[in-house]
Formats: sequence, C-alpha cells, structure tokens
Amino acid sequence: MQAERDMPGEVLIVTGMSGAGRSTVANALEDLDWYVVDNLPPRMLRPLLELTERAGGAVPRVAVVVDVRGRSLFGDLPEAMRALQAARQVRVVFLDASDAVLVRRFEAVRRPHPLQGDGTILDGIRRERERLTPVREAADVVIDTSTYNVHQLSLRTVQLFGEEGAARHTLTLMSFGFKYGLPTDVDLVADMRFLPNPFWNEDLRPLTGEDPAVREFVLGQEGAQDFLDSYAAALRPVLAGYERENKRHSVVAIGCTGGKHRSVVMARELAARLSNEPGVAVRVTHRDLGRE
Repeated sequence: MQAERDMPGEVLIVTGMSGAGRSTVANALEDLDWYVVDNLPPRMLRPLLELTERAGGAVPRVAVVVDVRGRSLFGDLPEAMRALQAARQVRVVFLDASDAVLVRRFEAVRRPHPLQGDGTILDGIRRERERLTPVREAADVVIDTSTYNVHQLSLRTVQLFGEEGAARHTLTLMSFGFKYGLPTDVDLVADMRFLPNPFWNEDLRPLTGEDPAVREFVLGQEGAQDFLDSYAAALRPVLAGYERENKRHSVVAIGCTGGKHRSVVMARELAARLSNEPGVAVRVTHRDLGRE
C-alpha cells in the first residue's frame, strides 16, 4: 500500500503558440483535479516534480504550463523535456492554430504578442513558431484550436485527459417547498403541485417523501409516471448540451407546497431515471425537508 502511494503520478507539459488556448486547457485540467502550475521556467520542472513525489499520492497528476513568456529561460525546454521523459511518465501537449486565427485572437483582446517587439503581431507569431518547432515535433499530442471555441477546447481536454469513466457533469436534483420561496442559483424548476397533496391524508401527513407509504401514494397518482418519463427524456438533451458547452454543474429544483412529500418523492424518482446517463453524476438534496 505504501509503495502504491509513493509511485510517481502523471505529468503533463502544456505548451504551444500564444493565443492557441493554453489558459483554457489549464482551467479545464484544474476542473479535472490536476495540480496546475502556470508559466514555470523549464529548469524548475525537475525540482517541482521531486517535490510532488515527496508528497506521495497527495498530488497524483501534475500539469505544467510552459511557454515563451519565460523569455530566454524557455530555450531550456527541449533539454528539460528529454531529461524528464527518461525518468518519468511525461506527456507533452502542444496547442497550435493558424496564423490568421492567432492574429484575430490577439486583435480581439488588444494585447501585443510577447515576441513582436517593435514589429507586428504576425512578426511575433512567426518568431514564436520558429522557436517552438523542435518542441512541436517532440509533442505527444498536438491540438489545432483554429476552429475551437473555449467550450469545445475544454471538452476536448476532458476527453483527452479526464479519467476514464469520470463524470463530466454533475446534476443536482433539489426538492424544495414553494412556501419557503424559490431556490436561488438553479437552472430549471419543476412544479409538483399538479399532484394531490399527501398532507390532506391524515395517515400520511406526519410522514415524508422518504417513507414508502408516501412514495406509493405519490407515484400512484394520475400523471406522476408520465411526468417522470417525459421530464427525464426532456433533460437528456439538455445535459448533453451542457456537457458540450463545458457547463460542469447544473441544478434542477423540484418543488411542492412544503417540500416534504411530493417534491421529495419525485426528485428521488427522477434521479433514478437519470443515474445511468453516461458522463453524468446525479445527486439529490432536500432543501426544506424537516422544516415542518
């Protein structure tokens, strides 16, 4: 067990052309629980990795962004890469884009290229491309981002570097009571007050939607099953769209009058229908259960 914890983890070097999306990839990797270090001089790669090795399993995956912002220090990258690859499991991802796209991106943010000096943006791009040629040739993965927006590049990063089978989206189904107010920061709201209220049944009133008797009563009402089937079907393309747009979390609120009976049952049942969606982790929370 100790030997397993002390094994060196994955190391990813992220580099490439300025404006090609390094920051987007770094942010996506952080969301995937990689330990990300930005703008590290190549000579500091080995000390950093030695430090993470001493941490054992606490830092299993490390991503380091290295680029021409390091100025003259960047020239050490090819040698540093070769030395690390001889001793560790190191992958290099190189981000690229066409010159025309890079020019448009720099013009859009109104910033100079780090290597343009007294010349034009295109002069800087050409100098950088020449300097990066040996790094690009040695890269394990080259991503051309010319046709990507930030969401598409984030999704591509998840596909390449996320753990196999890991959830790419977390859906929270929240039951609540309308009489306590609509929940804030939710994406969708569904109203269960079209179903008869168990509150008016004296035997069910003291129980909650977690009790089998209440569940049987709610699910036995006309329209309950139709709603669950139809709403689950409607949510599937929404969740797929959220994933494409790199929206990693969403909240669907399921409401009834007090948040005690109908909403609790229906949130649980909806979660059961969506729990096997690929790439989606489903959790259930009850905002107002116990307030009555």
